[in-house]
Amino acid sequence: MVITSLDNKKVKDVVKLQNKKYRDLTGLFVVETEHLVDEARKCGIVEELFVVDDEHDDNSFINFVTEDVMKKMSCMESPSKVLAVCKKNDSNKIIGNKILLLDGVQDPGNLGTIIRSSVAFGVDTIVLSKDTVDLYNPKVIRSSEGMFCHINIITMDLEEAISNIKQFGISVYGTNVVNGYDVSTITDKENYALVMGNEGNGVKQNIQDLCDKNLYIPMNGKCESLNVGVACSILLYELGR
Repeated sequence: MVITSLDNKKVKDVVKLQNKKYRDLTGLFVVETEHLVDEARKCGIVEELFVVDDEHDDNSFINFVTEDVMKKMSCMESPSKVLAVCKKNDSNKIIGNKILLLDGVQDPGNLGTIIRSSVAFGVDTIVLSKDTVDLYNPKVIRSSEGMFCHINIITMDLEEAISNIKQFGISVYGTNVVNGYDVSTITDKENYALVMGNEGNGVKQNIQDLCDKNLYIPMNGKCESLNVGVACSILLYELGR
């Protein structure tokens, strides 16, 4: 059976997932495009699949829909032919010895970039502050290129997270050019926690006060600062060398 009605309950439920409040309530979120759905299926988080097709079978896992229905459910200007409803990560544990903490990062594209770099450079856990953009924002999901489900990502109060991290003897590095250390001079790269701050305001003072030392990236004086996604990528690369 092909779903043709825009008023179908399943269709309405998918549309509701565009809202963070409903994502939080249900523990579900939406992934679009073949590539991202493939990544989600590799991670075993797909609950239900919607496909634009005029064929159907008895697989209850797959819902066949018309192009108009897909357009209704999609957040994209040009919807793909596949959409998946996925279950959120319910972990609240920090694992591993290479940890990234994000303090109030607001731009979905920046968070997506940071997630991709974290996977590329061997980060074990990303801790999002409670005022960081929602991990399951559709723009974050797309800009992460599917890497969001290949790394442990949790949301936690950063003061609590840092307290937990320090119990394991892991150095906590803030990011600040004032009284900071050139990242290339850091020798202990096996165990670290790196804190990156808000795009406009950086790391909050109360979080900076908990850091063991601050790091900075030496660069041409003509450039005052770097985008947080770019800066984070460079720092993670240097700490992973």
